[in-house]
Amino acid sequence: MAPDSRRKPTANPSNPPEAAGVRLDKWLWVTRFFKTRGLAVEAIDKGRVQVNDAPAKPGRDLRLGDRVRVRSGPIERTVVVNGLSLLRGSATVAQTLY
Repeated sequence: MAPDSRRKPTANPSNPPEAAGVRLDKWLWVTRFFKTRGLAVEAIDKGRVQVNDAPAKPGRDLRLGDRVRVRSGPIERTVVVNGLSLLRGSATVAQTLY
């Protein structure tokens, strides 16, 4: 039987997210700063997200130790990237990534 071409690619253990980095919009979604990646992209495009005190684009690769500043209304959060993940998990797991 032929493999299903519609399946999502699985994580490759020989190339962990730490080695390649993770897109900023995806990381913001995984860490639950935004409910959808689309909302994360919108906030980034409006200049509400900065990485290492510089404006960022949604496709920017995050690395361990990067400092991310997220502004949502009057609330501004600055966090340090402590972990990278490609999969969205529980809120408890998400908090360990920053």
